[in-house]
Amino acid sequence: MQMVQRRRRQMPLWQELPLLLVVAFCLAVLIRSFLLQAFFIPSGSMEDTLLVGDRVLVNKVVYDVRDPVRGEVIVFRGTNDWAPEPTDDPDLGFVAKLGRTVGDLVGVGRPGEKDFIKRVIGVPGDRIRCCDDQGRLTVNDQPLDEAGYVLEDSPLDVPPSPGECRSRQFAEVVVEPGQLFVMGDHRLVSQDSRCQGPVPIDNVIGRAFVIVWPQDRWDGLSVPDTFDSLPPTAPTPAAVDQPADVPETSGDLVIVLPVMIPLLFASRSVSLLPARRRRLRL
Repeated sequence: MQMVQRRRRQMPLWQELPLLLVVAFCLAVLIRSFLLQAFFIPSGSMEDTLLVGDRVLVNKVVYDVRDPVRGEVIVFRGTNDWAPEPTDDPDLGFVAKLGRTVGDLVGVGRPGEKDFIKRVIGVPGDRIRCCDDQGRLTVNDQPLDEAGYVLEDSPLDVPPSPGECRSRQFAEVVVEPGQLFVMGDHRLVSQDSRCQGPVPIDNVIGRAFVIVWPQDRWDGLSVPDTFDSLPPTAPTPAAVDQPADVPETSGDLVIVLPVMIPLLFASRSVSLLPARRRRLRL
């Protein structure tokens, strides 16, 4: 009888709860490292698509099975030619710095100085220039109607200058293999491939596919319809064996669902601890 009672004894709540928290922390670190990561938007270069203070979820594995496509919003590490964008980041105290460090570990902290978020305009083989006779950006001589996502374009009357993104005009650029041409949606303030050069595909961290914070801005980051009118680019050798048509959100859903299920289960387990313990006492 005494042995049966010992088997029924459970770990005390004060021991079980810290254990669950440690497991949840380790799970969050694994998810952040290999599957999903939340990024804080520190500047206005993607307004009004993304505002300062927004948090987006980034799919870190979708580009393991395919390359980025035009119109997608990506997070990437800038090359040595990319200067950090100015951000509103006041001096922080010790507690705030510690909190930010923990946030970085679990994937809810601010991006590093060399992490950027921009929209893919050109992929390998594309010819990009600005502007046509109506002041529009063209990809392979096809103009883009960007009114739906470009907040404020750079002025047309400012002459182009090497190393500066103040002008809307720039000479034709041919995107080389393994590179991407990216631009911010707020062209007037964005520092992007116009003046800082292309981005290696190998530097891409993942695709930003949804705004998750604040709650009133929850929204998906889909590819604008204007990119559907562009002619397809000849496939690169690495893309020959890939499916011709990959659904835009399928990879994101495949990653999010398995991640959310254990997280929901873990949170439910914590909330049910007192009830379960009461039943055991009976």
